[in-house]
Formats: sequence, C-alpha cells, structure tokens
Amino acid sequence: MKFTPHVLGIFTDIYGSFDAMDLPKALLVAIVGFMTVLLVLAMIALFIRLIAFIFSLIEKKATVEIIPVGDSDKKETAPQKVGVSLPDNESQGELELIGVDEATAAMLMALVSYKTEIPLNRLAFRSIRLVEDE
Repeated sequence: MKFTPHVLGIFTDIYGSFDAMDLPKALLVAIVGFMTVLLVLAMIALFIRLIAFIFSLIEKKATVEIIPVGDSDKKETAPQKVGVSLPDNESQGELELIGVDEATAAMLMALVSYKTEIPLNRLAFRSIRLVEDE
C-alpha cells in the first residue's frame, strides 16, 4: 500500500517532493507523531505541576501566624486558626426548633460543626425543622 504526498501533506518536505511512502515509513511517521504528542502533553503536565508548586509556596508564605500576647516567648506546635473565637459560653443567637427535640438538634449542630471544622459557638443556627417524607 503506497501513500501519495498529497495525502500526507507536510511530510512531503521530509521524504521528497513527490516520492511515494510505503507502509513502514508511514507507520514510522505515525509513531513519531504519536510520541511527539505524548511528549508535549507530558511537558504541559510538568509545567502545571511546577506552577502549582510555586503557588503553594507563595500561599504558605502568605499565611499569618497569630501568637497571643502573653505567650510570645513560647513556641506553639499546633497550628493556629485565623480569626477570633467567641468564649465557650457565648453563642451566635437564638434557635427555633420546629418538630425536633433538643437532643436531635444538638446532634445535628454537632455534626455540622465537626464536618465544617468550625467551632460550634461560631455557627449561627436560626431554625431546625423536621422534614417528613411523603
């Protein structure tokens, strides 16, 4: 099976102006083209990884460390969260329970606090309502 240069387009410069290409040459060109595409995709992936690494370094430098005034000479091993927390006995407002007992509401609020990693006294629940299936 012979391929004419008109079918192969840009490969006419490589293999001569009007030479016919046989099957082994055509397979070689296809394999080289395929490997070129894979190489370029790998280079793009490495470039994206490099950019992500650079941004992660910049983000680590941009984090602010909060050290309490009285403990400035101590080194903290646990990471500090940004923001000021409320006292443990102060909440964010009123809660209206509609068809839910207090134990179930407390369980739901604790689950939301655990999953979002926000202290319970920083969450503002307005109402909890029982939704029944029809």
